[in-house]
Amino acid sequence: MSVLARSVGNAFRNKVRTGAVVAVLAVAISLALSMLVANQAVAAKVTELNASVGTVLTVNPAGGQGFEGGGEPLTAEQAATAAAVPNVSSVVGTKALRLRNATEAAAQSAAGTQGAGTQAAGPGGGQGGPGGQTTTTLTTSLTAAVDAGTLGGRNQAAEGTTGSTAATQPVRSLPITATGIGAEVDSTGKALEITEGTGLGDYTAESTNALLGTTLAEKNGLKVGSTFTINDKTYTVAGLFDAGTTFGNNALYITLSSAQTLAELPGELSTMIVTVDTLENVDSTKTALQSALGTDKADVTQGQNLETAVSSLDSVKNISFIAFVAALGTAGLIILLIMVMLVRERRREIGVLKAIGAPNRTIGFQFVLEALVLVALGSVVGAAVASFASGGIASALISSNSSTTAATTGRGMPGGAAGFPGGAGLPSGGPFGGASQLLTTVTASASPGVIAAGIAAVFGVAIIGALVPALLTARIRPIEVLRGE
Repeated sequence: MSVLARSVGNAFRNKVRTGAVVAVLAVAISLALSMLVANQAVAAKVTELNASVGTVLTVNPAGGQGFEGGGEPLTAEQAATAAAVPNVSSVVGTKALRLRNATEAAAQSAAGTQGAGTQAAGPGGGQGGPGGQTTTTLTTSLTAAVDAGTLGGRNQAAEGTTGSTAATQPVRSLPITATGIGAEVDSTGKALEITEGTGLGDYTAESTNALLGTTLAEKNGLKVGSTFTINDKTYTVAGLFDAGTTFGNNALYITLSSAQTLAELPGELSTMIVTVDTLENVDSTKTALQSALGTDKADVTQGQNLETAVSSLDSVKNISFIAFVAALGTAGLIILLIMVMLVRERRREIGVLKAIGAPNRTIGFQFVLEALVLVALGSVVGAAVASFASGGIASALISSNSSTTAATTGRGMPGGAAGFPGGAGLPSGGPFGGASQLLTTVTASASPGVIAAGIAAVFGVAIIGALVPALLTARIRPIEVLRGE
């Protein structure tokens, strides 16, 4: 009988024991593979965070923070100055607008509440735009896709009105976020994820095309080619985008020039998104940009919350790697103990094999093959379990970290629920508000490559665990083994 056939047969010599060993190995292997998948997913997310928002700087008017503060608005001339700073690869200007349903605005006006088409105060009666600027509130035929709910009702009541009290104010829906933007990018500087249709072409030129969030379009029964109005001006839906969040998809993009025309503020910007050529140049470019624009004119910020997000993910990555090594070591220990038991049971068999001239390597190879048969069975079951469990395990590992990061990135942005969260006036809540969004979108998929790498590591540990006791026993002289039996 060949060594291979004998090894496979020995693996199933005691079926109950084989089943128990395979079950225990499957648990250890599935945990090891799940941790490896989670580690790879988190590592990929760290790379994505650094690539997408790690090189982005945000410029707001000096003295502005979210819906608070004051200062002078940013201008196109300042955008040109920023673009001339060394290591700056792109500058994207934005103009924030808030849209209210025209029918609702007319009813409010008739009831003596704040009228439409004015430079409206933001939440809390303060200045409502990103960076502390006044945000232009316009009317639209669209209806918000997000219900006000309890939080929205409180924010709406907190805005304050003229000629009525909070108790008698009519119920108002949430505003719709509209962003005039100078390039086909989202709030993190990445290309917009357009799910249907096309972009807006020249984002610096005036246009009557618009990009709508998927939920906003669905709420209003619109598709590519449909039309709607802003301040009685007709716009055509050129495409639909998915921002990844409910609030982000209750929004639309138009070209920067169109937004400035609607706001009757030509050349004025709400924020600037500055992309640096490499991550290594971010700090020096931030300093140079602040110097070029002037500390009394603009505030340049860079992702403290990004650092928190990456730090949190690095912690998860380290934990998952340690857990992978521990689970791998557990699988190796299981193999070692099982093979020690099997080798001790078969000392007579080993003595007979050596007595008839079997070399040590043949005896060791037999036990290694037997161990690999058990590990292969455990790996099949473990890989199947890991393919289903890895996503849940990765989510569990990052849930606490993502909550902490989201709380950190949301600080200092009062009024975000009723206007533009993160102070950027963009669907995703600002360049570094997007970091916390990205943090919650870690997707762990058990790819064949990762599974294969994990199983290869398990097999390597199994070979060591099986070979050590077999070779130690094989070194004993046959007569000593047979005499002991």
